[in-house]
Amino acid sequence: MTALLGCGIVVLAGCGSMPVTGDVKAVDASQPGDSQVQVYAVAPREGATPSEIVDGFLESMTSDDPDFRTTRKYLSADAARIWQPSEGTTVLANAPNRSGAALRDEERRGDQDTETSYILTGEKVAAVDAQSSYQPIAPADYSQTLHLVREKAADGKLEWRIDIVPDGLVLGQSDFKRLYRSVNKYYFASGPTSGPATLVADPVYVRNRTDPVTRMDTVAQTVRALLAGPTDWLSPVADSRFPAGTALRKGVTALAPDDQNVLKVPLNRKADKVGLRACRMMAAQVLFTLRDLTSARFERVQLDGGRGRLCTLDADEAAEFAADSGSGGPDSQYFLDAEGHVQRIPGATEGSGPPQPVTGPLGMGTVAMGAIGVARDEERAAAVSADGQSLYVASLDAEGQLGAPLVTSTAIKPADRLSPPSWDGRGDLWVADRDQAGPRLLRLARGEGEPQEVRVPDLGGGRIEELRMSADGVRIALLLSKDGHTTLKIGRVERRGSVESPELSVRDLRQAAPQLTDVTAVSWSGRSRLVVVGKEQGGVQQVRYVQADGSTSSSGVLPGVNQVRAVAAADDELLPLMAETEGDGIVKLSPGDNWQTVLEEGTSLVYPG
Repeated sequence: MTALLGCGIVVLAGCGSMPVTGDVKAVDASQPGDSQVQVYAVAPREGATPSEIVDGFLESMTSDDPDFRTTRKYLSADAARIWQPSEGTTVLANAPNRSGAALRDEERRGDQDTETSYILTGEKVAAVDAQSSYQPIAPADYSQTLHLVREKAADGKLEWRIDIVPDGLVLGQSDFKRLYRSVNKYYFASGPTSGPATLVADPVYVRNRTDPVTRMDTVAQTVRALLAGPTDWLSPVADSRFPAGTALRKGVTALAPDDQNVLKVPLNRKADKVGLRACRMMAAQVLFTLRDLTSARFERVQLDGGRGRLCTLDADEAAEFAADSGSGGPDSQYFLDAEGHVQRIPGATEGSGPPQPVTGPLGMGTVAMGAIGVARDEERAAAVSADGQSLYVASLDAEGQLGAPLVTSTAIKPADRLSPPSWDGRGDLWVADRDQAGPRLLRLARGEGEPQEVRVPDLGGGRIEELRMSADGVRIALLLSKDGHTTLKIGRVERRGSVESPELSVRDLRQAAPQLTDVTAVSWSGRSRLVVVGKEQGGVQQVRYVQADGSTSSSGVLPGVNQVRAVAAADDELLPLMAETEGDGIVKLSPGDNWQTVLEEGTSLVYPG
């Protein structure tokens, strides 16, 4: 590959060259680099050997080649016509290796040779399907055969070309991270509910800069993905307010806010008959989807149909559809002191103010607590007794006596009793009873009344050790123990039946951190990101961010801190990350800073949620 640094252009030159002037530097096509550098493919040279054809094809797949036109020149005429690069992406730990005939054998070949094969190998770590949904996997062997034939070129000469090739792309991890970026589409939670309509994040990957196939910029790609509807994993629990068949108007390949910071989205006629309420909800989907994507901030979305403007929505107005309105101010942190009483660090101090006992029986009662979970409105909290046997709910604002426990575990060992509780944005309370004789996942509607058992058919013999609910109430993070290891999985909460008599289950568990063989703590951090504490096979403990789909970024690993037992993060990603450690007490990590000790003693540290 050759890089013309002054213009931000990289030319893949495994099989050819391009004359340039100025300072030229050779670089590796698969090394991590600036995502703003554009990479162009080079066509195969005349008389290229089979290995050059294979190498050139693999290099070309990492380029910004429009419609992969140059990439297709490495394929036979038939293969070039039917190859579908947009049918998904296989992500390998490193660029694929190829094995086949040695170069000296190629040089000895005569004109009588007409076919050969090469095998691509590597370590597969993820797959991105045709819906752009990322699916991480535990590292596994990858093997794929490319078959080559000699085909007559336009000048009548025989040239080697690939005639059997799988659809989709094969990329090393560094190339994938350079070429693609993660975005969250947003859809409305479905199923029986008596609450307001709330938006749920649906992470996908789109191309940085211009997509080679659609020729759309990143914003237009993202809106196009939004209009296509939720991914298969999310679709059972979320709906789009865009009518079926709604798409960007033909010929639209770029979207940007105007000089009034208004983003106008031209749609086809499928959306022309929507009502004002539905249109505003559609606009909210666009606003939430794009708010973290564009460097140019916009204040309003305007949806235009075939007959003109349909509706507009300001960014402030879209807040009514957020999954969690919270307390209206910065989230506070809560923890248990040495006596098992709940104390609060006020949110306005960002984790550095003096702690205060909360009002009510959890702050100065007679029952020592061992774990807590605070409702997102910060008006109530749930607490599990120090022996793990009983779950209580009490006000954080009013004096009073501690009521009877809402859940009681009958397990003999404390470690087999109740998990720390978690609240979702709907105001429902969740807890796991880890009793070996009858493990259960329980949900208490609005944090009161009789607990309802939630079915989890995909546990596969594992046991829920800990859980964390997302603000939208649609996704649940589970720490599952099995065969001596604890792993992190994300499940989809399905609601059937009626509002009065719902039937709940957690379905389609998927790995969220397959690279970690043991996970010890987890917390949601924002709408579709988690902070995880765990170890790789044979490695040391690390604290890192992962997306809800299991993907990671190069900036995901956080500064080291000793012996973390628990972590707590807020939905507001600007608030500090908190951790409970064995040696340093409770510590915090603010954006751009290092870990700092907040309290020398304290356990069960949590943000609301």
